[in-house]
Amino acid sequence: MRHTVIGRWLALSMVTLVIVAGCAQSSGSTAKPAESPGAGATAGASAGGGAEAATCKGSGDKGTVQLMINQWVGAEANVAVAACLLKQMGYDVKTNTLAEEVAWQGFSTGEVDVILENWGHPDLEKKYITDEKLAVDAGPMGVKGIIGWYVPGWMVDKYPDITDWNNLNKYADLFKTSESGDKGQFLGADPTFVQYDEALIANLGLDYKVVFSGSEAASITAFQQAEKNKTPLIGYFYDPQWLQNEIKLVQVKLPPYTPGCDADLKKVACDYPPYVLNKIVRKEWMDKGGDAVDFIKKFSWANSDQNEVADYITNGNMTAEEAAKKWIDAHPDTWKAWMPQA
Repeated sequence: MRHTVIGRWLALSMVTLVIVAGCAQSSGSTAKPAESPGAGATAGASAGGGAEAATCKGSGDKGTVQLMINQWVGAEANVAVAACLLKQMGYDVKTNTLAEEVAWQGFSTGEVDVILENWGHPDLEKKYITDEKLAVDAGPMGVKGIIGWYVPGWMVDKYPDITDWNNLNKYADLFKTSESGDKGQFLGADPTFVQYDEALIANLGLDYKVVFSGSEAASITAFQQAEKNKTPLIGYFYDPQWLQNEIKLVQVKLPPYTPGCDADLKKVACDYPPYVLNKIVRKEWMDKGGDAVDFIKKFSWANSDQNEVADYITNGNMTAEEAAKKWIDAHPDTWKAWMPQA
């Protein structure tokens, strides 16, 4: 799930220091807390009280935070906002885009400090958190994750019962492609994502073959084209994702998830579980990371927040940093609660 340039946010003009009030103010400018020499743009963000425009700049002398970006644009949105505010707090932020499972290896090599969006990897949690004690669960990040099978809205209008998995076989011919042969094509996403569609199809006795798109971007394009051209498509998708706000996608009802029904992927025959997405941090960094650790623990926003920033990046012709600045300027009541002094 990832993703150049309209408008740049400008820093506020010079302000007149008011010593008695302990803050700075000038005609047409927003009040700004008094700052010590060298503090730069970090003061307003770290105090949680400044309302000046976001700069995503700071002294960088408080230490380094290594943030991992998952391979989808929602994760890029998470990191863009967190990185901007951490920089304003005075941290040097480094980022790296990695596949989900590969990123966890960074906890042992010291190359990854924070994963902001974990979609549930019990095997990796057992290895790195329980057994090796290299990582720690830093709490929920606010976003509720939904993985499932989806069809374009127009198909539901035309074939109302297609959203019941029991009826999928009678529609299999609609989805045949050169890649799926005599079976209906089920569009998988990036094979490194959390997914067990091949097992589901086999265990539910469905006449479909999984054909992986290879990336979030490719899946998005496929759904957009299926909606525009009214071509049949069924595939793996999820929420939060900005595309859910652009076109109507309807989730297919699979056998309900019950705890443990996905324990054996060879036998799995149930829907994906709802995911309370959480943050995972490197244990050694958590013990020494200072205010940045407190910030990461408090970082929490809603599906709508993530989708907003992701939409700016993908459809608003903005860089990730520009998108972060726009969101930060518009939502001070949300991010101020993440600040250590808040």
